[in-house]
Amino acid sequence: MTALRAVWVATLALFLLGLTAIASQARGAPESFADLAEEISDAVVNITTSTMVEGRTGPEGMVPEGSPFEDFFREFRDRNGEGNRPRRSSALGSGFVISEDGYIVTNNHVIDGADEVTIEFFSGSELDAKVVGTDPNTDIALLKVEADTPLPFVSFGDSDLARVGDWVMAMGNPLGQGFSVSAGIVSARNRALSGSYDDYIQTDAAINRGNSGGPLFNMDGEVIGVNTAILSPTGGSIGIGFSMASNVVIRVVDQLKEFGETRRGWLGVRIQDVTEDVAEAMGLEAARGALVTDVPDGPAKDAGMLAGDVILNFDGKEVEDTRGLVRQVGNTEVGKSVRVVVNREGATETLKVTLGRREDAESAETDTEETPEAEEPPAAAEILGLTLSPLTAELREEFNLSDSAKGLMVTDVDETSEAFEKGLRAGDLITEAGQAEVLSVEDLDARIDEAREAGRKSLLLLVRRDGDPRFVALGLDEAE
Repeated sequence: MTALRAVWVATLALFLLGLTAIASQARGAPESFADLAEEISDAVVNITTSTMVEGRTGPEGMVPEGSPFEDFFREFRDRNGEGNRPRRSSALGSGFVISEDGYIVTNNHVIDGADEVTIEFFSGSELDAKVVGTDPNTDIALLKVEADTPLPFVSFGDSDLARVGDWVMAMGNPLGQGFSVSAGIVSARNRALSGSYDDYIQTDAAINRGNSGGPLFNMDGEVIGVNTAILSPTGGSIGIGFSMASNVVIRVVDQLKEFGETRRGWLGVRIQDVTEDVAEAMGLEAARGALVTDVPDGPAKDAGMLAGDVILNFDGKEVEDTRGLVRQVGNTEVGKSVRVVVNREGATETLKVTLGRREDAESAETDTEETPEAEEPPAAAEILGLTLSPLTAELREEFNLSDSAKGLMVTDVDETSEAFEKGLRAGDLITEAGQAEVLSVEDLDARIDEAREAGRKSLLLLVRRDGDPRFVALGLDEAE
């Protein structure tokens, strides 16, 4: 029995050791972050910016306007040399060195508007930096310092390899307290906040004011994100921080280094997501792709793209939604000829588009004036929960429309209708129905009949509000 007991105890011990090893491997938790922090801390920097601001012209903010103490405080400030004299304002942030010759990455908002930028290294030494270039769209800035010796630096990793649950470490200058380390995990991936090119890693590693522009490291000491923002009702960390993914940052940094600015591809279309009801109204098999709502002058128009086309494939890559297409186009080099596959009225077509540059398009003024069309005689009707009227001179003036505007004006919306639920309002202009132009109530009736004959349960409308187009699918049950 003693021998059997010894064997049983040994077997149990081995089993427990195996479970411990498996659990440890599953957690991937390091015993300490000290070695990693020591290895990479020399490449992390504190950033101090200095900006001249105008002096106050009065005692505003100190006493109420008209207060009997107003003159007293003005004289007090003048005696102390303040008055209207410009003064220097400072701000703090973080960054990291990416090359031994002194290139440094940080957030654009850290250095935006600064007259002077000072870099403090982990050793305590300081150097002045110049701004190489900035990209407000991704909130990334590239700086450069001149050092007598090669600088310690860190490398970017592949942010696409980061998985939810992986350990990460943030470094920076939180609340101006100096070099600091915090650790956590990847809480979520591919977060979008407000920008067209957003691809944030969400983490619960503590990120506070002053951490902006600092690096988010994986356990190999590679930068997989640039700490940019937090979600907090108090202004302090509550465990919801966001770092711009390194695969976005790398492309921006390479362009800033080469050109001093970003150069993103531009297709030249307005787009919206394909929802389930829009897909049904268009007879599409699946709700995917990017629906083109407008094609102004530009590369897409030159290639023959039309409003109502659904972009399914761009440069050999499937298009899932509008956000994905914007990123795909923006990451493609300017001037490249790409193949774009679209669904047009149930059939696929391939267009060859030579991309322009988005930054040029955004700064250019476009002239969209067209020859006015003859007005249709007034013939209002109630269809699909909408009160509709052909455009008249009075309606154009009432809703501030140009003479070139064409379509059916929405003059009222039944608040119990699907149209109201989907956001249509008086003042909207319906320019297309069933991907065909509508100028009269009779045109709309014809499109409804065609949709029913095709066995569709809804009709796709192209609606413009203040010039901005969007597609809306309305069920045909109300069109009796």
